[in-house]
Amino acid sequence: MARKDSVNRVCLAYSGGLDTSVILRWLIEEYDCEVVAYCADVGQEEELSGLDEKAAATGAVDCVVKDLREEFARDYVYPAIRGAAVYEGVYLLGTALARPLIAKHHVEVARATGCDAVAHGATGKGNDQIRFELGFRALAPELEVIAPWREWDLRSRTDCIVYAEKYDIPITASVAKPYSMDRNLMHVSYEGGILEDPWTAPEEEMFITTVAPELAPDEMEELVISFEKGNATALDGEALSPAELIVKLNLIAGRHGVGRVDLVENRFVGLKSRGVYETPGGTVLHAAHRAMESITMDREVMHERDRMAPRFAELIYNGFWFAPEMDYMRAAIDVSQKNVTGEVRVKLYKGNVTIQGRRSPVSLYSENLVTFEEDQGAYDQRDAGGFIRLQGLRLGAQND
Repeated sequence: MARKDSVNRVCLAYSGGLDTSVILRWLIEEYDCEVVAYCADVGQEEELSGLDEKAAATGAVDCVVKDLREEFARDYVYPAIRGAAVYEGVYLLGTALARPLIAKHHVEVARATGCDAVAHGATGKGNDQIRFELGFRALAPELEVIAPWREWDLRSRTDCIVYAEKYDIPITASVAKPYSMDRNLMHVSYEGGILEDPWTAPEEEMFITTVAPELAPDEMEELVISFEKGNATALDGEALSPAELIVKLNLIAGRHGVGRVDLVENRFVGLKSRGVYETPGGTVLHAAHRAMESITMDREVMHERDRMAPRFAELIYNGFWFAPEMDYMRAAIDVSQKNVTGEVRVKLYKGNVTIQGRRSPVSLYSENLVTFEEDQGAYDQRDAGGFIRLQGLRLGAQND
């Protein structure tokens, strides 16, 4: 807990919703300080106009909105795809990838506006408090950190609404909240409320970016995705920035019902949590990227990267983006991607992504070597006998 006598100005991660609006006022009342509201646009598709007026009406001395969509796609989503980062086999890490970026700019805004503390609205049970605060410690250890959900006596959404009414905070919230939602360029996540029962199926009306696979078009759609050094650079020959490409791919894949995941995951704090996710564009990019690697990466390099991938995903999930071991991993992953260049053709149909073809100017695939037809002497099949005998030496020794 921050020392109240050491806090004069706080930079608050602010969305304008119920929780952060209440936190803004609570900081003013409890810490007797000034509050700078900071909002990161990472593609949440919310209406951000008028946010500064709303923050001012709640007591903020300033409001800073930063458009981070391109940086998010280029420097966080794309590295995760290059590293095959998938947590516990299915989660593509949309929320976890956005948090270090938000923390990075949170610190920058705090310093630029003369703040001596930062505050966030993450609860004391989740992963986000860790992701934000590890980022703060790595980038600005001199700043005090305030986490209201770990300090105040408000314990429910109803308590927050009562508090908002007491201080005339402008909100448009009700007690009923069937689930919690977080959206960014990469995905939409849902948890809590009716989803806390892992046997309860999510309601179809909940989903935003994908249609139900059974309601998707009866006609398949093909796309060609171009890659350069592991990064997607174009769709069907149209060059696009990382953010533009993800937005377009979200729309295309979403209408085919691609990218829904329902899982019970292991939070870093030790709890199991049920989450439902929509990641249409990211799902396609992961599949296409893997196909691109299949003909351009050396076998041993690919296997080493694949051994690293679960740990890479775990570090992202747990909030260690700015840790030294992450610098090492990202550097190694980038080296592995130097020849991952070419095109992949994918088919989207009823929730599925199917690879239709792949080609590359630096392909390691040799049709002449693998053909079942005459290979013109490029591969002497008799050599395989000696190879097998050598590989089997230690196995035969087990019977000695």
